[in-house]
Amino acid sequence: MIEKKTRLLQGNEACVEGALAAGVTFFAGYPITPSTEIAELLSLYLPRIGGKFIQMEDEIAGMAATIGGSLAGHKAMTATSGPGFSLKQENLGFAIMAEVPCVIVNVMRGGPSTGLPTATAQGDVMQARWGTHGDHPIIALAPYSVPDTFYTTIKAFNLAEKYSTPVVILLDEVIGHMREKIEVPDHVDGIIDRKSPEKSPEDYLPYEAGPDQAPVLAKFGSGYRYHVTGLTHDFTGFPTTDPKQVKYLMDRLNNKIEMHKDDIIEAEELELDDAEIMVVAYGSVSRSAANAIRSAREAGIKVGLLRLKTIWPFAEKHLKKYADQVKAVIVAEQNQGQIVYEVERLIGCQAPVYAENRYDGELMKPEQILNRIKEVYRNA
Repeated sequence: MIEKKTRLLQGNEACVEGALAAGVTFFAGYPITPSTEIAELLSLYLPRIGGKFIQMEDEIAGMAATIGGSLAGHKAMTATSGPGFSLKQENLGFAIMAEVPCVIVNVMRGGPSTGLPTATAQGDVMQARWGTHGDHPIIALAPYSVPDTFYTTIKAFNLAEKYSTPVVILLDEVIGHMREKIEVPDHVDGIIDRKSPEKSPEDYLPYEAGPDQAPVLAKFGSGYRYHVTGLTHDFTGFPTTDPKQVKYLMDRLNNKIEMHKDDIIEAEELELDDAEIMVVAYGSVSRSAANAIRSAREAGIKVGLLRLKTIWPFAEKHLKKYADQVKAVIVAEQNQGQIVYEVERLIGCQAPVYAENRYDGELMKPEQILNRIKEVYRNA
């Protein structure tokens, strides 16, 4: 029997608890509102378990040190918000190319630039996908509650270690700072640790991936020596410009995510079995959407919610499942419209897609979504 302790935690605190449960032993970062509690708590907890915490001179260095900590064999993470996430993008691309497992938490706030440091927003979802240059895969997760933040953080570490890739957690400020009751277990099953090489150091090729397309990177200092670079590289890790090897690498980077989408993607379907209208939402907005749907159902409107818990890769299968059933789709976001275009691309020819947005720093209320549901229902 696993003992659980009932606690009242912030989302940021639950993120820390989830990271510790997943086995984090290294954090590097730079304090920035509204993510700072993550760094503050890990600066207290990591030394107690023999882990390492380091406050770097800026966000760029924070991402670089996180990569270094992971290459040394640690489960490594960093945390930031808007402007800091922008600064991390070049080294995030390095981690993608070098296939370094790590977790990046972005507690989203209003932007661009300094924007609204203490207010909520969801303006970074496309930046998470395309913020670093070039063709690249990415995994980005978006929890909607304090308990969900705990388990999403564990999942982020598991996916990072399993597929040897950076994973982004997109909290929004409301989820980061709200408090909820959570049952924190003393032990969590299913924790994934990265594989160790089975070949001798003489025969080891760091980027010779197995059937799952993910490499097995040896811990630095374990007797295995290999080259790590942001350049396109061959099995040895050394740079190459050979077109066949470049294409193979780029395809493999993409395939190790694409071929495992069923394992990665998670979405919740609420009241969609008979729905004529589907609301798509994520993060804190999905809470308001769930409330609005309950009210709409009481008014006799058949409406359901697709809650995106994985933002990237996109939940295409979940969305298309209802494309022929519903008469309209409403995408509720705290930005000027980002995920709505992905929804429109996938099912816009089968059902009209409407954007419902708020981007003034305040949480989108259930009434706003309910009013849009009623409007769309009348015109459907």
